[in-house]
Amino acid sequence: MTDTLPTVARFVTTHNAEGKAVFTDAVGETAQKKPIDGGRVVFGLQYCSEEFPVDMTKDKDLDAYQRYQGEAPGLVISSGTVLRTVDMEAGHLSPMHRTVSLDYGIVLEGEVELILDSGEKRAMKRGDVAVQRGTCHAWRNMSDTAPARMIYVLMPSKPLEVGGQKLEEDLETMKDVRNST
Repeated sequence: MTDTLPTVARFVTTHNAEGKAVFTDAVGETAQKKPIDGGRVVFGLQYCSEEFPVDMTKDKDLDAYQRYQGEAPGLVISSGTVLRTVDMEAGHLSPMHRTVSLDYGIVLEGEVELILDSGEKRAMKRGDVAVQRGTCHAWRNMSDTAPARMIYVLMPSKPLEVGGQKLEEDLETMKDVRNST
């Protein structure tokens, strides 16, 4: 069960009428959670933007994020950024998948193995960072008893071509995850 992990608190800032930094209550301090893969994995959409660079004037980015509260985006937003936590139950292995994006994945809790479609693997512990560059990969919680948590920053990339072949998003085997927009 992933519910034994601590709640992630999120603090979003903005500006008051005098231009001073303040915390906003337009976005709650806790992100909505979306169970996938039969509840073995839980996504938390911590924040996202629909464009990059982000336009924060008149809180346009806050408005954009709030539109995704009812229905989360795919793994990537093709014109913006995504900040997501992913909680995995003990022993969970994700399907092999690819996004057309540059992703920073950081282990927050537990130990997670990054598996590439070539068969190469790397064990990651708390604080380790994976820079995922449009490659086909899977994640495995290495513990048989404890959940793991990662946080991801996903940024869209230009179409990727390797060896004359265009590499596209591949989420075919990921249950409950919609295609990126």
